[in-house]
Formats: sequence, C-alpha cells, structure tokens
Amino acid sequence: MRQARALSVALVGVEGTVIEVEAAIGSGLPATIMVGLPDAALKEARQRCRAAMSVTRDGWPLAPVTINLSPATLPKAGSHYDLAKQVTRAVVPAVQLREASLVEGMVVYGVSDLADLFSVLAGGPGALPGPPAAEPGPVASPPDLADVVGQEEAKWALEVAAAGRHHLYLHGPPGVGKTLLAERLTTLLPDLDDDEALEVSAIHSLCGINLDGGLVRRPPYADPHHSASLASLVGGGARIAMPGAISRAHRGVLFLDEAPEFAPRVMEALRVPLESGRIVLSRSESTAVYPASFQLVLAANPCPCGLAETPGSNCRCAPMAVRRYAARVSGPVLDRIDISQRLRPVKTALLSRGMLPTEPSAAVAERVLAARDRQLHRLGRLGWRTNAELPGPVLRKQLPVPEGVELLTRAISRGQLSARGVDKCLRLSWTIADLSGAATPQLDHLHAALAMRGGTDLERGAA
Repeated sequence: MRQARALSVALVGVEGTVIEVEAAIGSGLPATIMVGLPDAALKEARQRCRAAMSVTRDGWPLAPVTINLSPATLPKAGSHYDLAKQVTRAVVPAVQLREASLVEGMVVYGVSDLADLFSVLAGGPGALPGPPAAEPGPVASPPDLADVVGQEEAKWALEVAAAGRHHLYLHGPPGVGKTLLAERLTTLLPDLDDDEALEVSAIHSLCGINLDGGLVRRPPYADPHHSASLASLVGGGARIAMPGAISRAHRGVLFLDEAPEFAPRVMEALRVPLESGRIVLSRSESTAVYPASFQLVLAANPCPCGLAETPGSNCRCAPMAVRRYAARVSGPVLDRIDISQRLRPVKTALLSRGMLPTEPSAAVAERVLAARDRQLHRLGRLGWRTNAELPGPVLRKQLPVPEGVELLTRAISRGQLSARGVDKCLRLSWTIADLSGAATPQLDHLHAALAMRGGTDLERGAA
C-alpha cells in the first residue's frame, strides 16, 4: 500500500485548524473513498481531482484510493482541500496570491493548474500573481464633516463618540442631518494598527471582499437596510455560519438608519455583541465565533410621519402611535447606547452668509487622535485602549473618582440612570476630559456626560 500525507486548514469562524490529509492507494477495483466529515463541495473533490489528473502524464490511480481528513470530528467545507498545503509554505490559486502574500512569515506560491503545482514541487517559482483589480473610475469626494451645515452640538457629540468609541443614538425629524453625520464618523477615527488591520482583513476575506489593495487600514463602515434579516445582520448559514454585517463592521461603525423600522428580533440580537464585542453562532455541526467590536450608530425619526416634537410642524400621528413608534427600539438596547443626541431643524437658511464655517474632518480627527493617545497612555497598563471598552469594576476601582459624583447619585435616585448608565456616564466624562486635555474629569465634564447620556441640551444639562 502506498501512502502520502499533506496539510490543509479548516476554518470555523476566523479560527483556522490544521487538517491532516492522508491518502492511501490499495489494491482492488478503482474507487475513491473520502472520510472525515466532508461537506458536499468537498465530496465533489473526487471528480474534480480525477478530471484534473486525467490530463497529466501520471493520471488517476486504477486502484482504490482512501482519503482521510483528520481530526475527523471537525467539519470540513469548501474546495481548498483539493490541494492540501505545507506548514511554512502555502499553495493557493494564482488569483488569490496577492491576498495570501499579506500574511507575514509564510512563503506563498500561486498555481493556476496542475502544471504549476508540479513546478512548485520541483522547486520552481509557481505562477505569477494575477493582474490587480481594475482601477475604479472617477469617484465623488470622500465625505467630510464640513459638508454638514449647522448642528454644532451634534458634531460635538460625534467627536466625543469618535474619541472614546462610544455608541450614539441620533433622533430628530427628517432632513436634519442624521445620516450625514453617521456617514462621517469613520472620517474622524484613527487608522487601524497592524493587528486590527489583519483581523478586519481576515473577516472581509471570508465575506469575499477583494483585498488586492492590501490590508484594510481604515475603520470599516456597514449600513444594512432596515429590511435586513437576522442572519444578514449577525451572520448565518446551514452548517457553518458566515459573518454578518456586525462582523463586517468590526473595528468600525455599524449604522442602522430608521432604527424603529428594523424587526424587533434583529434589534434585540445586538444586545449581546454590544456588551461582549463578539458574536457566537451555533449550528448543527459547529460553533463559530466572530469578532463584533463595533461602534453602533442608530438614527430614528420621532414618529412615523417624522414631525412630532418639531416646532411649527403639523404631526398627523396619534399620541399612541408616537409612543408605539419610539418603543420599537427597546429599553435594554437604548440602555447600551452611550450618547443620545436630539437634532433639530436648522433655523438659518443654508445659503446665508451668516453661517459659521464648519471644521473639516481632518481637524476634528487630530483632536480625536490626541484624545486616543491620552487614553492609551492611561489605560494601556490595564490592557485597554479606549474609555468605552473599560470594564465597570476597573473604571470604578482603578481610576480616580471624578469630582461631583453625587450628581450621578441624585440621577439614580430620580430613576434617570441605571447601574449601567452610571458606568457609561463615567466613561463619557473621561472622554470629554481627554478632549479638553484635563488629567481627570471635572464637575462640568460630568454634567456634560449626564446631559449627553440623557439626550438633553448641553446648556440645560450643565446648568
């Protein structure tokens, strides 16, 4: 009996497990037997490999061939098992050579056919990488915060959210700039570091997103439509679940416009990943864990017609309809949001010469980066990077207590804050202090944090 052995990789979530592929040629009538929990695509490898080998000088063995995939308890899916690989060297399709070469510490060979493979096995260089993706045509200018006229308080809330990675809820009538602000949040965020870029790129690769341009260095942005299903948002699949929109937004921004229009099951599915930063998807044969540490931005109108609570408007909705519409975003979800910001219509004509010039995203991003550096200097020794990620016990026990915390005590006694809300106010106060350059939060920072948490005007909240 002749035997051979090679290695491949099984993916469950973003975690890879080395799989040993053993092939044995016995005696008897020709047959190809595959064992070790192969899926349908992998079972078809018998026909693919036989057809490919039939056009070479070696051909397919005229004897029983048994192929064992070990460990046998791990489900195997996909067509990459057709050609198993080495440990320090990898063989990939030529069209994926550019993407595979992004991984450090590996010698990667591209092959277009079996002739290329035989060349690699004989010490040759393999196929050259395929041509890069076609250059995109002219595109519009990237979004910039300077495009948003007015809404200075909302812009400040956006800056605080970017500085501390806080979740944000924008609510107000149609046309006030909720979507414009949300689309510009990523322009205020710093670039991803090497580890974050590799993590995000791995998820995008699983989703079939082209990586010819290299690792993803900018925070991603995902904005699923309000008709999105539960599986499209959190991930799904029959045997092995694939990542959804919340994982594609990992290390970036997930924007849910018209939040009350999303199905309740879809909104409630956000509760766990908002706390844990990951999503666990169990299926019949495996459990996949995908990272889902995103900044959530919700946008909503005050009522179905969008005109409730708008001065001078004529809302046509019944009071019960207004309350029912607002309740479609549940209390537990809203309690996980750090900043609630109400937007009102701009009172000055957009073409008025009296409108103040607006800062561009680049200027705000510099302040955000400086605030992030202060957070890293303070929290790096504790194993964290931003204020929003800091666990409550660490926040309360290992950092100085801000001045005027009795303000939060009164808010709790009046039912304005939950225990989670207290921690979120403390985190917000630290972010506001970081933006102002203060060593520790002061009373006015705590006032501003409480106002932002409650969705009240900053002037009234600080009074």
